Amino acid sequence: MKKFNILTLGCQMNERDSETLAGMLTEMGYEQIDDRNQADIAIINTCSVRDHADRRFFGMLGQLKKIKEKNPGFIVCVCGCMMQQQHIIDQIKEKYPWVDIIFGTHNIHRFPRLLGNVISEKEKQIEIWEDGGEIVEGLPSKRLYKHKAFVNIMFGCNNFCTYCIVPYTRGRERSRRPEDILAEIKRLVDDGVKEITLLGQNVNSYKGEGGVDFADLLRMINEVDGIERIRFMTSHPKDLSDRLIDVYRDCDKVCSFFHLPVQSGNDNILKRMNRRYTADDYMELVRKLREARPDISLTTDIIVGFPGETEEEFEDTLKLVEAVNFDSAFTFMYSKRKGTPAAEYDDQIPEEIKHDRFDRLVETVNRCAADRNARFVGQITPVLVEGVSKSDEGCVTGRNPQNKIVNFPGDASLTGTIVNVKISEAGTFSLVGKMV
Repeated sequence: MKKFNILTLGCQMNERDSETLAGMLTEMGYEQIDDRNQADIAIINTCSVRDHADRRFFGMLGQLKKIKEKNPGFIVCVCGCMMQQQHIIDQIKEKYPWVDIIFGTHNIHRFPRLLGNVISEKEKQIEIWEDGGEIVEGLPSKRLYKHKAFVNIMFGCNNFCTYCIVPYTRGRERSRRPEDILAEIKRLVDDGVKEITLLGQNVNSYKGEGGVDFADLLRMINEVDGIERIRFMTSHPKDLSDRLIDVYRDCDKVCSFFHLPVQSGNDNILKRMNRRYTADDYMELVRKLREARPDISLTTDIIVGFPGETEEEFEDTLKLVEAVNFDSAFTFMYSKRKGTPAAEYDDQIPEEIKHDRFDRLVETVNRCAADRNARFVGQITPVLVEGVSKSDEGCVTGRNPQNKIVNFPGDASLTGTIVNVKISEAGTFSLVGKMV
């Protein structure tokens, strides 16, 4: 049996695409392995959001060359967001000629044909679509987990934040039909899935046939027998409606967790980012969410060192972080993305200032996270067990409805079950307890 290896860079959307690629290859008779040195096909599913992912990708291509030299029949495939940028493709063709297949985000369903062409014709395959066209349903999937699954509800983004390359690599927003989403979820339930995470660049702007919006969709999914937990990623504050907030009041299966990227706490920076809300708007959304679901966990994304950001403007972000008291945050130093408006701004922030602000932001976020975690000590919380802990021998790990990582004594037989755990200890990034 021939073997394949997939390296996934980036977000949950890329993870879901990699599951589809793995599903197609499995149907073709291939076996997935972790060691790319032993594989017949290696796939790198790329991310274009951060410069770090770019550098890591090109470093991996260099390593794959060594495998190719030892095994000329080894097939190298690259796909994902980076491939939607012409300068990246030109660079690969010029400097990395051992890459056999290049395709982007819109034509993942074409991968089996591209692979077949490489095998039969012994010629490089490059196929990039500028837009996605109609959504292709029914593609196979080889999931990462038996008990939980990603479900795409929409593709693309219409927001054009000035720092972000995603609208250029994922295209315009396209929403799946509600009936197709529900049918997929019911199949997942039949296969043992208890928790689903709905995916989209901005799930809040979902527009299904018949006028179904995201709040309507969540209520429909909440009625599906067998699903016990519903999560989603990611939301844009400008599209967070009162109807969606009401879902947290009414729907018991929707987890007490909301990831709401703020990016900055200063109105001037938010305007330059083209975010289309103010810091006060954001704080009002936080108030409404906590009123609707008092135990909700709130997380966010924050960028420091955006072009033109002054010390006072950065301090506004620190103040907002403390005012919200986030459960955690993904923090980033601004990184130029070729093709975005912000990359052309002439008031770029020096790296040393970015690093200083980043360190101060992380310290503030971690302090808030530790404070929020401490509230669980002494409480009993339901945990969906994900598997054996990699760091604590004799323990398993899972997540509670607030998306907190919980470690407690147990064995692999608990994987996929929901158990009650009494929390005895809280750290910055996880909780510790004992099953009761």
